[in-house]
Amino acid sequence: MDDAGIYAREYDLLECAVQLGVAGGQVINVSFPDSVPADAERDHALLDRLDDYLTGESDHFDDVPVALTVPTDKRRVLDAVRKLPYGETVAVARVARLAGYDDEDGEEMQTVRSALRANPVPIFIPDHRVDDAQGATPSRVAERLRMVEQ
Repeated sequence: MDDAGIYAREYDLLECAVQLGVAGGQVINVSFPDSVPADAERDHALLDRLDDYLTGESDHFDDVPVALTVPTDKRRVLDAVRKLPYGETVAVARVARLAGYDDEDGEEMQTVRSALRANPVPIFIPDHRVDDAQGATPSRVAERLRMVEQ
């Protein structure tokens, strides 16, 4: 994947589109607009993989190159979330421990929650697998993604 651009496709199951920003062959942004923006290309191999994933094919997406431009403390959290297995959901306290944070420390837990909300590439960093904290994936989309993975 050595392309660059904006790609999007509508997904009935999600009741929205998934939009990918790609630069230098890496996914730099994922968002969930109501419909496909006029300037977005609809053809991309990752969108094809999303089609398969949303129809029940197991895909962890851990081979997808992503570019994270977040501070180190948040990167630790997102790296931990990226390793969460397909089909599993965990509590935010578990994510904190996986990232090396103290789940009893309020400030560190705030860092974890903040990192989840700031996730630039949901789906590829599957914040929908954290069931008791809001990530960057909209709640209705996260619910449907968890349903797909059951």
